[in-house]
Amino acid sequence: MTQVTQVGVALVGSGRMGAFHGETLARRLPQARLAAVADPAPGAAERLAGALGADRAYTDVAQVWADPSVDAVLIAAPARLHADLVVAAAAAGKGVFCEKPMAVTLADADRAIDAARAAGVVLQVGFNRRFAADWRAARALLDAGTVGTPRLLRSLTRDPGGFDPSRVLPDTIFLETLIHDFDTLRFLNPGAEPVEVFAVADALVEPEWRDRGLLDTAVVTVRFDNGATAVAEACFEAAYGYDVRGEVLGSGGMVTMGDGRRSGLAFSGAAGRLVETVRGDQELFRDAYTAELAAFVDAVRTGGPAPVTGEDARAALAIALAAAESVRSGRPVRIDEVQK
Repeated sequence: MTQVTQVGVALVGSGRMGAFHGETLARRLPQARLAAVADPAPGAAERLAGALGADRAYTDVAQVWADPSVDAVLIAAPARLHADLVVAAAAAGKGVFCEKPMAVTLADADRAIDAARAAGVVLQVGFNRRFAADWRAARALLDAGTVGTPRLLRSLTRDPGGFDPSRVLPDTIFLETLIHDFDTLRFLNPGAEPVEVFAVADALVEPEWRDRGLLDTAVVTVRFDNGATAVAEACFEAAYGYDVRGEVLGSGGMVTMGDGRRSGLAFSGAAGRLVETVRGDQELFRDAYTAELAAFVDAVRTGGPAPVTGEDARAALAIALAAAESVRSGRPVRIDEVQK
């Protein structure tokens, strides 16, 4: 692949995360250019393209595939559309950054991976915690052997709430929320792969939606082939804000990541000690979101490998599918069961 000076990136999907990523491409990455915005909702692409100075706005995503000024695409559409968009983008010769999950079935994950490989294009998936300072530092300690052999791992995601339960599809907590934690557990246990999953989940935030398939609180245990045991947990509502943490206990010590503080400031008064907490994902992971897109743009420019691959996305998806099946069946589920 010929190295290009500046990568023209088209944004597919102009919702909350799409708009945030679009701003990063337009204003925070000198080696990228927001070439186009595509969204089928009337007026949505035009509004965001105008606000961010993108060259073009499309309501038909097929126009992106035909646009010669577009070197790569960033997919931030609804999750169930991701795999088809990856396949179409790859067929058009565009590099692909896909928000998680890359797919919601293993067959679709394989289609996406195969399409990118056949086209020879970069495929990167948006597991942003790999790019967050605490998590990168923890992985460096693991790679250096300082933590020793992982024995117990933990990863958690607690969202700040305020979601619309009517828009939450079944298994979302596994496929779209805990998928981050499943990837994180693999990232923090390098060289090991999961073999068995056991999960419990319920509707504790919105209990009246339980019979309609909404699960908003879950705990998942993952056993790895190196003997390590990991726990991932998630809840769709934490009254104190957005909380993401991690921990690895190894033979040489322990490393922890994240504490949810907005800053190091603490106010002590008559009522006690007050610490301000982060209220959203874009606040907590702003730098990580920028770093992952910088890495993607660099991979497209140089033809180098993506730091987070389609295979990584597939592996996390397998854990998510096993967790969902474990809740339905009430038993541990081996990873090789969902691979069939």
